[in-house]
Formats: sequence, structure tokens, C-alpha cells
Amino acid sequence: MPFHRFYCSPNLFTKEDKQGIAKAITNFYHFLPPFLVIVNFIDVDKDGFYVGGEPNDRYVRINVTQSANPVPDRAWVEAWEKAIEPFTKAKGIDYELQMGNEDPSLWSVNGLSIPPFLGEDWMIWKKLNKPVEWKKSEESANVKPTQ
Repeated sequence: MPFHRFYCSPNLFTKEDKQGIAKAITNFYHFLPPFLVIVNFIDVDKDGFYVGGEPNDRYVRINVTQSANPVPDRAWVEAWEKAIEPFTKAKGIDYELQMGNEDPSLWSVNGLSIPPFLGEDWMIWKKLNKPVEWKKSEESANVKPTQ
């Protein structure tokens, strides 16, 4: 689950921009079942959003929590930023990005633990685009996702 939160002023992005951002991010994670890619836009009124002590309605704070795959390196972050560039830099919108990794063993979807990355059950989740029951083996209990 990469969980994306965009904190920004209510009118910074149009409905179409939000859809475009969500699609660009989902496409970036092409190796994941799409239902695992979550993007939220959290409105913060101008009088509640300050940068450097001043109100700013042309700034977005982006927080990404990764559980499916750890963020491997700076190149990954830069590739992710490139995916949203048409909606940020290209429009003169400043942003700050924070990505963090979570322990995938502490993550579940609909009460189901996550199958081994790119394994047979993982690929079923991807094909169906939803979580389904799967048989957890001794081996898979100790498998950590990797890039």
C-alpha cells in the first residue's frame, strides 16, 4: 500500500488534476495491484496553511507511506516526482515530499495479510484488482517485499 496524502488549499488542484495525479501515481506503481495505490487530497484552508510563517495557497505537502515495497533510494524518489511533475512544477506549484517505509508484516487489507511480492497469489490479487483469500505457507510468512 502506498498511501499518498496531498495537503493543499481546496482549489489548488481541479477535479481533473486530482484524477490525473491519482492515475499518474497508480501508473507509477505498475507492479502493484491498482487497488493498493491510495491517493487522498486533504483540503487545508489558506488561513491554516503556512510556509515560512506566511499563508501559502500555491504549496502542497505530500506524505507517502510505503508498505508494499520499501523506497529503495533517491532515484526512486526522483522518478516518483517526475510522475507528478505535470501537476506541480509545470504549473508553478511548490511542494515538499516525504516518503517513509512501514513494516509490511504489520499491514493487512480487509483482514488479509499480504501475499509474497510477485508470487502466484500476489499476481492473482493484481489480476482481480482486489484482495482474496490465499494460503499462507511457512515460507511466505518470512518473505519481505523487495524491489
